[in-house]
Amino acid sequence: MHPALFRLGFVLALLNAVSVLAQTATKSPLNVVLITIDTLRADHLGCYGYKNIKTPNIDGLAAEGTRFERAFAVVPVTLPSHTSILTGTYPMWSGMHDFSGNRLSPQQPTLASVLKKAGYQTGAVLGAAVLDSRFGLNQGFDFYYDHFDFSRLDEANLDEMERPGNVVADTALDWLAKNSQNPFFLWMHLYDPHFPYRPPEPYATEYASRLYDGEIAFADEQVGRLIRYLKEKRIYDNTIVVLSGDHGESLGEHGEKTHGFFIYNSTMHVPLIIKRPKAAPGVVLGLVSLVDLMPTVLDAVGVEIPSQVQGRSLISVMTESKNSGGKEDRSREHRERVLYEETYLPRIHFNWSELRGTENAKYHFIDAPRPELYDVTSDPGELHNLFSDKKAVSEEMRAKLSRTIKDYSAGKELAETTGLDPALMERLKALGYAAFSGGGNLGISNTTLPDPKDRIVTYELISDAIAASQHGHYQESIDNLKKVVQTEPNSVPAHYLQGLDYYRLKQYPEAVEELQKAVQLSPDYALAVFNLGMAQAHAGEMDPSIVTLQKSLQLDATNFEAAFNLGVVFLQKQQLEFAASAFRQSVTINPALARGHRALGETLLYEGKIDEALAELRRAVDLAPQEAIMHQSLAKALSAKGLSAEADQETQRAQQLAPQ
Repeated sequence: MHPALFRLGFVLALLNAVSVLAQTATKSPLNVVLITIDTLRADHLGCYGYKNIKTPNIDGLAAEGTRFERAFAVVPVTLPSHTSILTGTYPMWSGMHDFSGNRLSPQQPTLASVLKKAGYQTGAVLGAAVLDSRFGLNQGFDFYYDHFDFSRLDEANLDEMERPGNVVADTALDWLAKNSQNPFFLWMHLYDPHFPYRPPEPYATEYASRLYDGEIAFADEQVGRLIRYLKEKRIYDNTIVVLSGDHGESLGEHGEKTHGFFIYNSTMHVPLIIKRPKAAPGVVLGLVSLVDLMPTVLDAVGVEIPSQVQGRSLISVMTESKNSGGKEDRSREHRERVLYEETYLPRIHFNWSELRGTENAKYHFIDAPRPELYDVTSDPGELHNLFSDKKAVSEEMRAKLSRTIKDYSAGKELAETTGLDPALMERLKALGYAAFSGGGNLGISNTTLPDPKDRIVTYELISDAIAASQHGHYQESIDNLKKVVQTEPNSVPAHYLQGLDYYRLKQYPEAVEELQKAVQLSPDYALAVFNLGMAQAHAGEMDPSIVTLQKSLQLDATNFEAAFNLGVVFLQKQQLEFAASAFRQSVTINPALARGHRALGETLLYEGKIDEALAELRRAVDLAPQEAIMHQSLAKALSAKGLSAEADQETQRAQQLAPQ
C-alpha cells in the first residue's frame, strides 16, 4: 500500500473510533420501570395460557420482552417478598421474614439506593400500607408515595389502607411527567388483586363470577396506561420494563383461601416479564427467583452489583432463551438451579412451625414437621406427597435446603424493630398482617411445633373472625374464635381477638378476661398488654390498669398511646403529678401528638404552672388548629395568665370551629 494511502486509512480509522467513543459517551443511560402486581398468579394471565381473562397490556409486554415460565417468590407475603425483589437478598440475610414490626436496615443497599448513587431520579408509588415507608423500602427513593392514614380505624375507612390502581397510575404518570427528562427508576406497585376482590366497573360485571380475575384485568388496564405513556413520550425504547407478581393466591387450594400460610406453588409461582431495549423477545423455561431481579436490572444498565446481593443476573439466560427460541436453557448452572422459599407466618403469628423449602426443575421439597415432596412435572397441583416413596431424593433436597440456609445467612439478621404505634398495628391486623406473638428465635427451626397442615382450618377460622370484626360483626367474630379455642385452648390470637371484640362491644369485664389469658400465654406480647390495660381502665379497675400500662411501656417504649392513657388513668385518680409525667412521656415519644400536649397543658394548668401550660397548649393549637377544643383549652390558660384579649380571640376561634 502507498504510504499516503496508509496514513489516510489510519486517520479515517482513528476518526471512526473517536466517533464511536463519542456516541458511547453521549448515549443516554437506560431508564428502569418496575411494576409489581400484588397477589398475581402466573396462571391467571393470558400470556401464561389462561383463556378466561383479557390482559392485553401484560400480554403485549410479554410479546415484546422475555417471559419467564417458572419464576418463583421467596416469601408469599408482600413486605418480605418486595424486600427480596429490591435488595436481591434472602430473608435470612435481611431479617425480613414476615410482617411483624421489622424495618429494613439502612445498611442494606436497595435497587433504588444503588441507582440513585449512579445518578438516577428515583420514584415509587405504592398501592398498599403494607409497604409504608416506616418499613424501610423507601431507602434510595427521592419520591416515595405512601401517605396512608393509619389513625383512621373505623370500618368506613378500611379502603384508605389500599390505594386503587387508577390512583396509583395517576400519581406514577404525574411523577414521570416531572422526572423523565433525566435517567429514572420508577416503581409502580398495584395492590388490586389482593383480597377482598372488589374490581370496579366494568370489570365487576364482566367478571362477576371471577372477581379475582376482574381485579387482575383492572390492574392490566393501569399497566397499559403506563406503557402507552412511555411510548407516546418516546421513552419506551430506552427503558427496561420489569413486570412481576410478588406472590400468588391459593384460591382454596390445599384449604388456603388467600396466601402466606403455605408455600405450595399456587402462592409461590409468579409471572415475570422483562423487556430490554433492542433485545429480541423470548421465553425462559428454567427456574428463576425474584431475588434475581435486582442484579438483573443492575447488570442490564451497567451498574456494579453490590457484594451483598445473593441473587444472580438473568441477562445471560435471557440471551440464551432468545438464541434458542425459548426451546431450551443451555446453561447447566441454570438447569440445575435449586430455589429457596419460606413462610414464617405460622411461626410468628401462631407459634406453629415455619415452612422452608427448595424447588428444582422436577421436585418441590417442603421441610415441615411432616415433610413433603412433590413431582411438579407430573403433579403440578402438589396433591401426592412422595416423601416416603422417594427417600433419596427427599434427603438430597433437604441437604440442599440446609446448605442454602447456611450459605445465605448473615449470622446476625440486619432488620431493625420498627416501633410501630398501636393504631398502625391494629390496622395491619385488620388487613391480615402483623404478628400476634413473638414466635421465638426465628433463626432456629423447631419441628416439635404443630404442622401448619394440621392447623389450616384453625387459621381460616381466625382469618374469618378478623374479617367479621373489621366489618363490625363482633359477635360473629367471637363465635368463630370460640370454635378455635375448643380445639386450641392456648391460642394467643384467639384470646387476643376475642378480647378486642368484647372491648368494641363495650363488654369490658369479658374483654379483661380474654386479654388476661392472652397475656398469661404470651407475657411479652406488648400490644396484648396495652389493650388489657385499656380494658381494665374501662372496667373501672384503675390500679391494675396503671400497673398493666406501665408494663406495656416497659415492653414497648415507643407506645405513646400507652403513656397517654396512663396519664388519663392517673387523672381519674386525681394524681396530677403522675398524670403530667405520663402525658409528657407521650409527647416525648410522639412530639406531633396534639391531644398529648393539650392533656399535659391542662394538667399543668390545674397544678398552677401557667407558663408551662401555655407553652404546651400553644403547641397543641399549632398541631391541630382545626380542633375547637384546642383553642378552648388555650383560652382558659390565657385567661388565667390575665391575657384577656388573646383569650377572647381563642374563644371566638373555638366557636367558629365548633360543629353547628
